[in-house]
Amino acid sequence: MELHGAGRRATVAAKGDPGYAATAVMMGESALCVALDQVPDRFGVLTPASAMGTGLIDRLRAAGMTFTVN
Repeated sequence: MELHGAGRRATVAAKGDPGYAATAVMMGESALCVALDQVPDRFGVLTPASAMGTGLIDRLRAAGMTFTVN
């Protein structure tokens, strides 16, 4: 998946079908991040990135996903 905006290009890549395998990995790692209390002190309605910060990125990278921004 690629996102474009303001002169930046972000790419997220993972093994498997993006609709099933990659989504399951993202959901599972997000749940573990919350369950193991690896979240910053923030409150309210938050996006996954603002709610879990770099803890989620680290977990997803360890699970084989890659993130690049150019």
